[in-house]
Amino acid sequence: MFRFLVLAGYFELSMYLQITGKLNQYINTHYAYLAYISMVLSFILAVVQLTIWMKKIKLHSHLVGKWAKFTSPFILLFPVLVGLLVPTVTLDSTTVSAKGYNFPLAAGSSKSGVSEDGTSVQYLKPDTSSFFTSSAYEKEMKKELKKYQGTGPVKITTDNYMEVMELIYLYPDNFTGRKITYTGFVYNEPKHAGYQFLFRFGIIHCIADSGVYGLLTTGANQTFKDNTWVTATGEIQLEYNQTLKQTLPVLHITEAKETSKPDNPYVYRVF
Repeated sequence: MFRFLVLAGYFELSMYLQITGKLNQYINTHYAYLAYISMVLSFILAVVQLTIWMKKIKLHSHLVGKWAKFTSPFILLFPVLVGLLVPTVTLDSTTVSAKGYNFPLAAGSSKSGVSEDGTSVQYLKPDTSSFFTSSAYEKEMKKELKKYQGTGPVKITTDNYMEVMELIYLYPDNFTGRKITYTGFVYNEPKHAGYQFLFRFGIIHCIADSGVYGLLTTGANQTFKDNTWVTATGEIQLEYNQTLKQTLPVLHITEAKETSKPDNPYVYRVF
């Protein structure tokens, strides 16, 4: 009985997340097919467990039957209630500030860090190196870099956002002086007067390896408030950042305009 309830509850919750469109806030949408498969399998297995339980229930006492009849609706409803009552919040600059991101990209440091609440985070640069061997990672990145070779402008879209951001931090010389255009939300960090971060929250595989990715920007004629969605165009320049103790690619904006928030503010890594 317990196995049936767990499987049925998982099926109900998975179906709810997909129907409401909230699934893309938990996993990379390119792996959504796995969620569909698991939902179908959980339904089939739930039916199998229910059949087994129905055959066995005749051997149990009347008391067990009463207990199951009383508790099963509550157990089945629990995952659905969690999905309905626990709000799914879109991450923004408030989250960046609250989690204590300070982007410690000092030389020799890891590419991910730990926020004030003890959770692992990635920042500025998406890091997919943990999914490859060292040589395979270098080979894969150089293969992706070939698509953006040259001196022409680079348009960063929702589809290639994570890919290009990783390449910019890995091979900044290949993007220096080039015209870059992309959209993100503004985060004003107090220690960077005259600069603003332009971010998007991204998911590599699932929410566990998500992070906040983008560039430090400067040069705009106007200062945007936190969470303002902006489409910016400018040139990449390398600057040594005193606060972060690291040379970073910085977008020197020549044109910036406020834009509407995308229907799905998240970006995903495409392999």
